[in-house]
Amino acid sequence: MSTAGEFKRDTTYLDGRITADGRDGWPLEAGRYRLVVARGCPWANRTMIVRRLLGLEDALGMGICGPTHDWRSWQFDLDPGEKDPVLGIHWLREAYEKAVPGYERGVTVPAIVDIPSGKVVTSDFRQITRDMEIEWTSYQRDGAPDLYPDALAAEIEEVSDPIYREVNNGVYRCGFASSQRAYDEAYRALFARLDWLEERLANRRYLVGDTITEADVRLWTTLARFDAVYHGHFKCNRNKLIEMPALWGYARDLFQTPGFGDTIDFVQTKQHYYLVHKNLNPSGIVPDGPDLSGWLTPHHREELGGRPFGDGTPPGPPPEPERVPLSHTAQRHV
Repeated sequence: MSTAGEFKRDTTYLDGRITADGRDGWPLEAGRYRLVVARGCPWANRTMIVRRLLGLEDALGMGICGPTHDWRSWQFDLDPGEKDPVLGIHWLREAYEKAVPGYERGVTVPAIVDIPSGKVVTSDFRQITRDMEIEWTSYQRDGAPDLYPDALAAEIEEVSDPIYREVNNGVYRCGFASSQRAYDEAYRALFARLDWLEERLANRRYLVGDTITEADVRLWTTLARFDAVYHGHFKCNRNKLIEMPALWGYARDLFQTPGFGDTIDFVQTKQHYYLVHKNLNPSGIVPDGPDLSGWLTPHHREELGGRPFGDGTPPGPPPEPERVPLSHTAQRHV
């Protein structure tokens, strides 16, 4: 937190890289690494979506932390014995401390852990998805889409940069501001960017090009949580997502696309924010709403053209152990 009350995100991550040629000391190898996520976290949700779209489930296993944590770390409290069945640990911090003895920074998800050593290789959510798309091609499924085409890479980053500052991180800048001035500035920037996105998406199906790219993954995980969490919990309340026709249609379009909506657990998402942020919600009450049935309504975005997977194909259903319980999805409201 800055002296002016502005929220400052710590972006100093463990930044090892798993590459096809092993140049960073971590060679690509199926079954060697484990992606650790939490369903409530939008940054982790990005990696879950990309892993699904590219079909990397068999090559890169996934451990799922529970929705809550304390100052010590995220924890594997959903698993039998409250330990990850592959890593054999309860606290994710244990893997960070194996990588950096005496580790003192924040323990974040997503993280990729080297199973043999038990060490975190990387917690850089920005690089993890790019490497899945570029370095992990030998393990991608047949029909995997190209989420980071060379010809569109510059535009993806150009569009994504202000979205990160003002939307992805912008909702946190609103929620964790500790002065009126800092909150007001973040609030104005957030909704100015959402208005820009509303205009951009009014006549085009996707953010960049005519297929789903990394840019769409980055934006969608914030939109998916907007009405359920950010509108009330983080005071991002000029309007709801459902009141912005183009953005709401875009968000529904992706939600109904295999690989997106089947990764989000609305119950765990709300539990994460409303139970962990005691300073914002001291009662610990988790709201029952909103009604999620709208996520399943027709969006008609296909009329704008575009091909969701380009020359590729949709992913199959998620593996049974990774499926979100029906009662935690939009289906429960139907």
